[in-house]
Amino acid sequence: MNFLDEFNSYDRGELAQRIMSCRAADVERALTAEHLRSADFMALLSPAAHGYLESMAQKAHRLTQQRFGKTIQLFAPLYISNECSNGCLYCGFNAANKVARRTLSLDEVEAEARILRQRGFRHVQILTGEAPRAVDNDMLAAVVRRIRPLFSAISIEVYPMEEAGYRQMVDAGVDNLTVYQETYDRDLYDKLHPFGRKKDFDWRLTTPDRGGAAGLRSIGIGALLGLSDWRVEGVLVGLHARHLARTWWRSRVNVSFPRMRPAGGGFNPLAPVSDSALVQLICALRLLIPDAGLVLSTRESSSLRDHLLPLGITQLSAGSCTAPGGYGDEGHGSEQFAIDDDRDAEQVCAMLRAQGYEPVWKDWDRTFMDRQAV
Repeated sequence: MNFLDEFNSYDRGELAQRIMSCRAADVERALTAEHLRSADFMALLSPAAHGYLESMAQKAHRLTQQRFGKTIQLFAPLYISNECSNGCLYCGFNAANKVARRTLSLDEVEAEARILRQRGFRHVQILTGEAPRAVDNDMLAAVVRRIRPLFSAISIEVYPMEEAGYRQMVDAGVDNLTVYQETYDRDLYDKLHPFGRKKDFDWRLTTPDRGGAAGLRSIGIGALLGLSDWRVEGVLVGLHARHLARTWWRSRVNVSFPRMRPAGGGFNPLAPVSDSALVQLICALRLLIPDAGLVLSTRESSSLRDHLLPLGITQLSAGSCTAPGGYGDEGHGSEQFAIDDDRDAEQVCAMLRAQGYEPVWKDWDRTFMDRQAV
């Protein structure tokens, strides 16, 4: 079972009308509900909920501390290639952009990985563009096997695969999958992806389900905020996450909130998302799925990230670089987008401790599963 049939039952226009028609009483009912219905979730994302942000934030904070305590998991992205055959108009890796392309060798990947390990990271996320001749499944599996001894958990944020491909990744040592739908607006998606394999909306939408079927330990999703109406996008992200949590209950669900940042090609946000809207979205997602991991990247400023922590965030990237080879050779290779929070890992840890949080470098080890198998 995948999310496609459920998604096709929704009409964006009707969703928008339902969201905009919510009233204060709907928001108040949602805030007292133990388990949110779809209608409750829409109320929390409606304009009527703006006056209840403090109440939403307080409840989101309580739920997060009940489920996760005052801990924040740290991870770092590791870009191994910026070669890409897709034409995503909003992305710095767009195949039409005239940028320096680079794919790291296995030795170069290991060198980058060792830098991250020396900085304390034990969770790493591997990222690529979509260029099968540069990085295919076998190459990616070889990368994972090479750096597996350095990390307790490895995530991938790469091109969509068949279920068999994800099983190959699990066998190589991948724990977690992240794949953004970018936008849940089918017509807009078609315009933003003029060419390349990523143009297939349905194939991408069903990718998290294939990852769940393959047995990945966690599945992460999100929409690129700034492409379409954030309220409707937020509803569909939440409904997608709820489907994954119910269907692939052995896998943890993570939700990310990537807001558009400057990138090569000069694409500008079509529907800018304000800080207050981001707060509302994070709180509403926490209330919908109390056990989900909520992820905030270095796309956001240091000040905003510091203030968003109590609202339900459980995972942060730190000391990030979005160019392949960028940790060991700054300035070599083009980045996917410009980060905003440029603090190193030690500075982020100091901030977390100052706010009473415990930075978590490692919360999982594959040996846990090996012991269970014995």
